Amino acid sequence: MKMELTARYKREAVFHDRIFGDGGRSADRFYAAARASKSFYRQYLTNHAEKKTVLEYGCGPDSHSALLVPKGAKVTGIDLSIVAVQRYQQLAGQHQLSECVQGCVMNAEELAFADRSFDLICGLGILHHLDLQSSLSDVARILKPNGSAVFLEPLGHNPLINMYRRLTPGQRTADEHPLLMNDLELARSYFGRIETTHFHLTSMFALVLRGSRLFPHVLRWCDAFDRMMFMRFKALRKHSWAVAIVMSEPVQKAQSQTPEP
Repeated sequence: MKMELTARYKREAVFHDRIFGDGGRSADRFYAAARASKSFYRQYLTNHAEKKTVLEYGCGPDSHSALLVPKGAKVTGIDLSIVAVQRYQQLAGQHQLSECVQGCVMNAEELAFADRSFDLICGLGILHHLDLQSSLSDVARILKPNGSAVFLEPLGHNPLINMYRRLTPGQRTADEHPLLMNDLELARSYFGRIETTHFHLTSMFALVLRGSRLFPHVLRWCDAFDRMMFMRFKALRKHSWAVAIVMSEPVQKAQSQTPEP
């Protein structure tokens, strides 16, 4: 079992070393349709980072440290990929944030932080690469009782999106697993409060107009239509492309007995 875990970690690290070293992947063009979900994520960080200790759970060139530090936050970023951490530190240096930002190569399933270390934990597309029981348990352990964690993750129910994933296996690791609704329920074992917001049902179709003047207007209309549909028809939520998960009130039983330093 230990060898299997080591092999999985190595595959993830090698894949993301290559991705971050190359500066991105071809699927990035699809994220032009993800403005609503990313706006929600950024707004949550803006509203909750004031003078907080923040963990960017999975880091790299998509870091939000430039948004967090002006709020008085002290930011730590971790990643299994050494290239991701290097890019993270370079970005901090470019924005003159090095005094308030530090990066560490670390396994997100075995966090080397003391209990109740962080006020805010955030991550973009990271949980679906991990063993959820191990990762969520550790997130709950290091989160302060009055803190919160926010993650933006892909879902794995939409048949059209799943077809695209099957046709483009080289754009993702063999071990990643877009979340299912049961995974969202699993989070309730570790947090007393879970809030989810779903995004992107029709907005992806706006990509046919990407590059034209109509694109931002059609995308806004699609995002508004999606919000209405998700509000009225809860059964459609599982077919969204992405879900924002806000977790708070870490369950005490998830805490380890690791002493405070």
